[in-house]
Amino acid sequence: MTSTLQRSGVPELLDLHPAATDMRQLVIEGLSQTPKQLPAWFLYDAEGSRLFDLICQQPEYSLTKTETALLEDKAQAMAAALGEGTLVEFGAGSARKVGPLLQALEQPAYVALDISAEHLATACRRLQGDHPGVPMLGICCDYSQLEQLPSHPLLKTQRRLGFFPGSSLGNFTTAAAEALLRQFRRLLGPRGTLLIGIDQPKATERLEAAYDDAAGISARFALNLLQRLNRDLDCDFDMDQFRYQARWVPEASHIEMALISQREQTVQACGRSWHFAAGEALVTETSHKYSPKAFLDLAARAGWSSAARWSDPRGDLSLHLLKQAD
Repeated sequence: MTSTLQRSGVPELLDLHPAATDMRQLVIEGLSQTPKQLPAWFLYDAEGSRLFDLICQQPEYSLTKTETALLEDKAQAMAAALGEGTLVEFGAGSARKVGPLLQALEQPAYVALDISAEHLATACRRLQGDHPGVPMLGICCDYSQLEQLPSHPLLKTQRRLGFFPGSSLGNFTTAAAEALLRQFRRLLGPRGTLLIGIDQPKATERLEAAYDDAAGISARFALNLLQRLNRDLDCDFDMDQFRYQARWVPEASHIEMALISQREQTVQACGRSWHFAAGEALVTETSHKYSPKAFLDLAARAGWSSAARWSDPRGDLSLHLLKQAD
């Protein structure tokens, strides 16, 4: 465990040195499935992260803009409902949504958790510059694997107010989402609460357009996965022989993003040969959409109950405040 102590205007960083992931083994496991599917986080190398930022700016993709506007509009009400404590953001990334809450909370403190030490340091420095009076701590870790949060003054005595925006829970299977909510409950402790963003079902045309924008950024984002595999794992995917597809699957209540093989072909990956039939899909990610009731049923199975909910005027997205169930 490595710590960089907080100096005036410089956030403290704590590196728990999360174990490196065996990408090669995950590729073998993913390509052995039916349908073939790879972990969604494979999409986010440096180029993938840049392309995703561009996706968030496309007119068809409203999730980021809607959630940001909701946080800005309802920050005072959310802060009042949250009460005093340390705000703990899971998977903080660029930490660009938490600002309104830090502005609205009384005597806030902030802890950011992310697996990328570099991104964490950059985000915390920028955020500290915007909020110089707020004590901050960045923890580089895989929060899904932690038994508990580190012992630290910002976490030891304060109530823990969890924050998980971006509808990121939708990228997990239902079983994995329930397990993650249980993990949040464990890490936040018996007095902890959780403010979580959840994207909701909407018209098929809007959903498919959001994940397959007219500018083609979403397609480039998915195809970049093949480029990453070729570069990092010495695979030989022919990017011209796959096309991107986003489709709503109503029975699963999720949007499925995939690369479709344009012809029958064999790909060399991780020392093995993999057959793709013409029209066969390689699923790159799914995004589950929960109605308020469906989400609260899921949360209840993980030991949470509803304390409050805020939604945009169109009913596209909700920010749920959860408390520990009795």
